[in-house]
Amino acid sequence: MSGEVQLFVICATKEIQPGEAKAFSLSRVTVDGKTQPYSIFVVRAAGDQFFGYLNTCPHQGTWLNIGDGRFFSDDHTHLRCGRHKAEFDIESGVCVKGSCKDKALEPIPIVVMDGDICLCGVELSEEEPQLYDDEEFEDTMEIMIHPG
Repeated sequence: MSGEVQLFVICATKEIQPGEAKAFSLSRVTVDGKTQPYSIFVVRAAGDQFFGYLNTCPHQGTWLNIGDGRFFSDDHTHLRCGRHKAEFDIESGVCVKGSCKDKALEPIPIVVMDGDICLCGVELSEEEPQLYDDEEFEDTMEIMIHPG
């Protein structure tokens, strides 16, 4: 049926405490039908508001929680890039301090329904993502380990 939006439950709201964030390593189906990694995180702000973003810093594409696994600045008032220490507004994702000032994290479409946080309108796959086509495979690859 056209006009229907797919919802995928990614976790229960109670799995993320107020003032905390949680990362998810998912697989997404692209427009051309391929499977690719889809690293996201969800933040639970004050007042039970939830915000979701791609787990990618707009400066150089690294995960925000790279390094110590944390998403927040030391005072817990902003999201923070673990590599370059850029800081982002929690609600808007806009960089307020650092090398990518005025750029923003890419939001993901989430909704809270029946106590679950659901991803909206993104086709997920249960398959492992294919990172490289055989023809494009290089002898050297940059390997990143996703901090939990």
